[in-house]
Amino acid sequence: MTIETYDALVLGCGESGKYIAWHLAKSGQRVAVIEDRYIGGSCPNIACLPSKNLIASASVARIVRESAAFGIQVGEVSVSMEAVQARKRAMVDGLIALHRERFTVSGAELVMGRGRFTAERTIEVTLANGEPRVMRGERVFLDVGAFASLPDLPGLRHAVPMTHVELLDLEGVPDHLLILGGGYIALELAQAMRRFGGKVTICERSPRLLPHEDDDIAIEVSALLRDEGITILTDVAIASISGLSGDHVTLEATIGGVKRAIEGTHLLVATGKTPNTRDIGLDRAGIEMTDHGYVRVNDRLETTAQNVWALGDCAGSPAFTHMSFEDFRIVRDNLAGGDRRTTGRQVPSCLFLEPELARIGLTETEARAQGLAFRTATLPVRGILRSRTTGETRGLLKLLVAPDDTIVGFAAFAPHAGEFLPVVQLAMAQGLAYHAIEALVIAHPTWSEALVTLCGAVPRGTTLVS
Repeated sequence: MTIETYDALVLGCGESGKYIAWHLAKSGQRVAVIEDRYIGGSCPNIACLPSKNLIASASVARIVRESAAFGIQVGEVSVSMEAVQARKRAMVDGLIALHRERFTVSGAELVMGRGRFTAERTIEVTLANGEPRVMRGERVFLDVGAFASLPDLPGLRHAVPMTHVELLDLEGVPDHLLILGGGYIALELAQAMRRFGGKVTICERSPRLLPHEDDDIAIEVSALLRDEGITILTDVAIASISGLSGDHVTLEATIGGVKRAIEGTHLLVATGKTPNTRDIGLDRAGIEMTDHGYVRVNDRLETTAQNVWALGDCAGSPAFTHMSFEDFRIVRDNLAGGDRRTTGRQVPSCLFLEPELARIGLTETEARAQGLAFRTATLPVRGILRSRTTGETRGLLKLLVAPDDTIVGFAAFAPHAGEFLPVVQLAMAQGLAYHAIEALVIAHPTWSEALVTLCGAVPRGTTLVS
């Protein structure tokens, strides 16, 4: 069989993969991207953007139901999940069309099929029609992502549970959604489904939600969800599962040492992801994996095979689309002679509840565990005057400052919290003292002027030491 040769092959069309392909192709190289299913990767198709689209619809449902508080009278509120899904799918179709256009403009070839290594930098692709193509790249980039994994629980697979992929395509609101897991995906979809009118129960195995956040933040988030009518069960150990998701499901569990049956109509599993590295022939290409199934890379994202890189989720990078994009920039710059590395980089995060939870740097718990000296300032959202105009007074902002007045951590559980991050990140990246933010003149009344107030609340000359 003829082997087609390329300057670069990209296996997987995720965030970093597509950008490295477009970049190299526009520079004149012959580039092909091999993708099994999702043009543009999971973010525009089944993850980030579709979920935020659904969350936006759920937010409107809440606003309409609570409109009387704003002096607006409406009739009975009903939700059409068919219309909600139509809106989401129209967005996805538009994003796919945008990606196809970018492939055309860049000159990168998009090959739809299942790719598997057969030798060093050589991939055999089984096309949709069953026909094979064999392709070899001078350079190869892996961006095969990760998929939602199912824990090994008796009866779980027979119950045919949903992951976020299936839930985001539901044409009806579950009567009672049971959720295994209390992470970002679980909490975002729990709030959305509750706002659409369904009953929701979260089953989290840890003693509380968001175990990696500080207690004050986690308590605020839990209170929000409970106030919206979501049942939160923590310290849950599932023994077995029976029934069928979409009809009736029963979880036999132990909660705080007490046995209990938890019943619902639908089951969502949101307990983590597994790298999509199985059965793609990595061993034939000399590409090693870690014990957890990720592609083994160094801090330049180089694999154990010469001229092969791995980026994004499959390389064990922080599982955010923006971090995958940063992986692309690191590899791009290094190909041009740079020496950029993944160590020490900022990892911002945002949980898209309403209000949002955004964070950068260390939590107070992490700073204490590391024995760092720091000062802490907090600001309740009700202290932001903009909150009084919108009625969104729930939440708090939190800042950690080192003895030299630089910022070591920031968290915001507040409306539009993700939009606070760039200002704080810039100060942290440039090693600026928090006074640089405090001295800003920020328009009033905006949410972001809270940063000035927060910085002004930092204790002067007092350092807490773990």
